[in-house]
Amino acid sequence: MLQEAISYSIAAGESVRLVQVTDPHLFADDEGQLLGVNTANSLNAVVDTIAACRYPAHFLLATGDISQDYSPQSYRNFVKAIEPLNLPCHYLPGNHDDPKVMHLNMQGEQVYGHQRILAGDWQIILLDSTVYGKPGGHLAESEFNLIEQAVAACPEHHTLLVMHHNPILAGCAWLDQHCLANGDEFMQRMAEIPQVKGVLWGHIHQQLDQTYSGRNHEIQLMATPSTCIQFKPQSDYFALDALQPGYRLLELRADGSMLTNVFRVPGERFSPDKDASGY
Repeated sequence: MLQEAISYSIAAGESVRLVQVTDPHLFADDEGQLLGVNTANSLNAVVDTIAACRYPAHFLLATGDISQDYSPQSYRNFVKAIEPLNLPCHYLPGNHDDPKVMHLNMQGEQVYGHQRILAGDWQIILLDSTVYGKPGGHLAESEFNLIEQAVAACPEHHTLLVMHHNPILAGCAWLDQHCLANGDEFMQRMAEIPQVKGVLWGHIHQQLDQTYSGRNHEIQLMATPSTCIQFKPQSDYFALDALQPGYRLLELRADGSMLTNVFRVPGERFSPDKDASGY
């Protein structure tokens, strides 16, 4: 049975405006660090940067790896950290999350774990790409069924698909071992659904903007930097980047096109351990 969608009242013809944050890797302890970066401080800096830009967003997407230590408190810390934005938050799990602990503790008046959002001329579908106990991802047939049923229920809506894992290779050999295992199948099947206009994810801790050209239409592909450490692009071996924590803004237009940009915390406040060989 198709899950009921959360709906936002946005006038026909008006753009839907989103903020995406991803991979904060929080700990129960606010002093917790990941490879030299205090992840609570870096998330707070991203939230402050988002607030300062005054982007008139309708809601926030949090695309996994909320926790680093699987603790209930780490999820509560996230909910508290985003409160200054005063935005509804829709979340999905990443490979570092415990979905059960996540759903029990990602609680708030404006915090939602639903998989479908209807907003203006768009439908946004949040997918679970996680595989228990593994860093890589896989999209189950039930998730494909969700996409097909949701599109069939709202065929007039443009569709944005959101997940944690990268469905295409990022160009980092060490990281691409942990991509969406059936990413090729996913992209081929989505290319057959003209309503699917974009795919958005986290996981790779770096920016990626590409276009997938299917037989029938093009799909915009977007990966977003982490709110903590960054992985160096195009590196065969594990390497950290000196770029600052970031986030993505999206404008989903009524004609099915998207405007999007990645922004980062200004300055050089956060410096990861450059000698780190993994995490």
